[in-house]
Amino acid sequence: MSSREDFLFWRLAQIFILDKNYSLMQMSEHHNELWLENTMNKQAQVIRLLRYDLDWGNRLQRDIQHTALQAENVRKHLMKRELNVVNIYVSEYKPVDDFESYIEKPLQINKKTNLHSFIIDQENVDSVLTGISTKLKSPLSVDLQDSYEEEEIASLKSAVLTNVVAKSQQEQQFFQSGKPFFSYVFLAIQIAMFIVLEMTGGSTNSENLIRFGAKFNPLILDGEWWRFITPIFLHIGILHLLMNSLALYYLGPTVERIFGRMRFVWIYLFSGFSGSLASFLFSSHLSAGASGAIFGCFGALLYIGATNPKLFFRTMGKNVIVVIIINLVFGFSVSGIDNFGHLGGLFGGFLATAIVHFPKKHKWSIQIGSLVITALLTIGLLFLGFHNESPEVINSLAQQKINDHKYEEAYDLLNQLVQKGKGDAVTYFQLSYAEIQLHRLAEAKQHLRETITKDPDFHQAYYNLALLYLDEGNLTEAKKLVQKAIELSNDQKYNELLNKINQEG
Repeated sequence: MSSREDFLFWRLAQIFILDKNYSLMQMSEHHNELWLENTMNKQAQVIRLLRYDLDWGNRLQRDIQHTALQAENVRKHLMKRELNVVNIYVSEYKPVDDFESYIEKPLQINKKTNLHSFIIDQENVDSVLTGISTKLKSPLSVDLQDSYEEEEIASLKSAVLTNVVAKSQQEQQFFQSGKPFFSYVFLAIQIAMFIVLEMTGGSTNSENLIRFGAKFNPLILDGEWWRFITPIFLHIGILHLLMNSLALYYLGPTVERIFGRMRFVWIYLFSGFSGSLASFLFSSHLSAGASGAIFGCFGALLYIGATNPKLFFRTMGKNVIVVIIINLVFGFSVSGIDNFGHLGGLFGGFLATAIVHFPKKHKWSIQIGSLVITALLTIGLLFLGFHNESPEVINSLAQQKINDHKYEEAYDLLNQLVQKGKGDAVTYFQLSYAEIQLHRLAEAKQHLRETITKDPDFHQAYYNLALLYLDEGNLTEAKKLVQKAIELSNDQKYNELLNKINQEG
């Protein structure tokens, strides 16, 4: 084998790895075939470099076809819609028979993978390197001597492989910035809290969940801000706990190893908070669970993809994206899953990670910018949430105050909404109930009439109004109203009231 071509092979490898920022994907056992990758170079995301003295054209054809199939597998692994691969042969001579047709046009697989082949032999080094430079859109040149000592080639090869090993070690250190600790602490806390819930009334009991800090919009609006955090550690039912515990057990340590313990704590808790905030803004349902925080861990991994796409897609990228998509599709297709919390956690985790960046590394422009954006978003969304005067929000808060026998406060909330002309049927019904408890019966009658006007099928309003007329002794009107309530809903208490009116009449 020619020492000149051997030197050229390793010199090209050195240029691609050191100067062109390519990374080694694969190397053959005899070190004569290298697959290099740089997804940032759209013209040639992958380079296959082969040191082999070509003989026959048909053998070259088979190798090109085989290489194209391998390149298609690489495209799928990298999740690329299109992949351009530069296939370089370093050979002392060209094939002895016809071969030009095999390399004059790129070989295309599934219209997605394009393999561009070049042959560098002893007679055309400069011209082929010029062609490769044109393809890469980056200058490429090598000064060659007629021959080289084996020591020179060995030294160059060693320098290239040493650099590859150094890069590999650096990447390994990237994934080992800390030993997991808080992942298991959070896991233990949520299991312990589940046991406490089960022992004190059940983890599916709404009142029990509210008592221990589940996300419940009326109480958040009433000032219990800690309910943005406490839901992270509560779970509704054993299946919910099992799914989130498994996710935290496998995902949490990975994120904690990459970012270190304190960064992980910040990412996890802020993601849980942002998930609760999103749920607070877009869902009125009671909710709990670590899902938002777990999606925040996915957001942290996506931040790696945004800042270091080569490393991300070469290691975990495809799996992370697939799992996120599956979970979001599942969440949107199955009722009872708080996907707003998932999305809030995902975005919150990304922003939280951007604020702290990576251990022992800083990008102040990104970090400060992310901090400002996060602060403005958080303040803005909290303001919107706490100043939301939609009937659904006010009705929910008023119902909680009624449940707590705070009738005057419920009256004030609902009356303000009515005065602004924003109340719906439920608003007027709840207002009438508060007025009955406050002995404002004339106002209650008026607002029950308003309830029926807004919703003629509101059977509870007919029943309550019948009770007021019965209390006044107006049996005729009370009977008409309760009969209407029975038409809409054959409730036992409605029938009991009708029987009472008939007996008194």
